[in-house]
Amino acid sequence: MVRRLIWDLPTRLFHWLFVVGFAFSAFVAFVLGEHSRVFAYHAMVGLALALMVCLRVVWGFVGTRYARFGSFAFGPGAVFAYVKGTIFGGGKRYIGHNPGSAVAIFAMLALVIALAVTGVMLGRDVEGVKELHEVLSYVLVGVVGVHILGVAWHTIRHRENITASMVHGHKQAGDGEGIGSPRRVVALVFVVLVGAWFGALVRNYDSAEGTTRLPVVGVVLHLTEGGDEDERGE
Repeated sequence: MVRRLIWDLPTRLFHWLFVVGFAFSAFVAFVLGEHSRVFAYHAMVGLALALMVCLRVVWGFVGTRYARFGSFAFGPGAVFAYVKGTIFGGGKRYIGHNPGSAVAIFAMLALVIALAVTGVMLGRDVEGVKELHEVLSYVLVGVVGVHILGVAWHTIRHRENITASMVHGHKQAGDGEGIGSPRRVVALVFVVLVGAWFGALVRNYDSAEGTTRLPVVGVVLHLTEGGDEDERGE
């Protein structure tokens, strides 16, 4: 086996932008709290993550070989066999996502969408969703934590640095197992769309009112409780 390109650039960009966006939003929400002056940005980053997930879902159907959902849509038996092999040794090696990471990926995608929906409902002053939004956020943190532990255990157990492969895109693979192109143009389109969306949310943000306006649709969302006036305790 030789080093071959496995992960296209759009998939890698999604992965690391998701890491940064999730870390920022979680830190603001759980450490700084809802009365922080940057709490509104936690919501705007969350909306950017939601767009990223929507684009990732599209790429999951039309993307390169290992980015497609069909390449890591494993059943319960495959997941059980992978976990057993990881704990007791042996087991099949996967060039793309393994069954453990696949479960985490599908869960994270679904949770981000659910958080975005409940977040928009909060921003539209819909009652009774705050608790659900908070529960979903804790579940997402738990899934991310288990995923990180799983990656660390896989790296130690199998001596395969799968984190590094998500940086440079290469893994040890046999003939015919790599992909032909990193899809740089698609990656550029992805960055432009997400950057434009997030930039518009920031430009539309009214700190005095604590609101922003969703691009294209024009819906106004309340991101803070009373804006800066409440934050100063006035």
